[in-house]
Amino acid sequence: MSLDLDALCIRSADGVSLFQPLTLHVPAGKVVTVMGPSGVGKSTLLDAIGGHLAHGFHMSGTVRLNGRDVTGLPAEARRIGLLFQDALMFPHLSVGDNLAFGLPASLRGRAPRRAAVEAALSQAGLAGLYERDPATLSGGQRARAALMRTLLADPAALLLDEAFSKLDAGLRGEMRAFTFDHVTSRAIPTLMVTHDPDDATAAGGPVIALKAAPPP
Repeated sequence: MSLDLDALCIRSADGVSLFQPLTLHVPAGKVVTVMGPSGVGKSTLLDAIGGHLAHGFHMSGTVRLNGRDVTGLPAEARRIGLLFQDALMFPHLSVGDNLAFGLPASLRGRAPRRAAVEAALSQAGLAGLYERDPATLSGGQRARAALMRTLLADPAALLLDEAFSKLDAGLRGEMRAFTFDHVTSRAIPTLMVTHDPDDATAAGGPVIALKAAPPP
């Protein structure tokens, strides 16, 4: 699986381009990092790739997954996971039920779904916490749970939007290693937006500078 962008460009409602057209290739199991100044449109770029572009913005160019054009598909049909800087958990659900929310509908039956979640919790170092209230988790535990919920959806590509920025230094290194190990082992093409050069160094892949479009 690979993620490819071809001349992707985003314009605001008044027709002004946010950044110069972007063409890049993200191979399976690799992390490509996008960096650039605040306000250039890095998060908006990820929204466009994932199919979540806000009203008022317009995209041109093509998004392909493994050669398949997904540009016109709704977000739920693209199989592109998105992980934010806030490890958001549904407060009314247990930790396990939060992870189960990410399971594909094709996995049927209470027992198989429970087993898939238990396996994911174990991989994340959260074994035995299925019934735990997510409010009782540490920051690192919440971050690992949020990542596993995203991975349980079996994404064909992964987008990381400043995913490590709110963790303290020790946890940031731990979560980088945890995330990139899973990306590699599952051969998921990953595009990461970050302000932190250490994130890019840890990812070990190409670094792309998102450049503002010249003024009209």
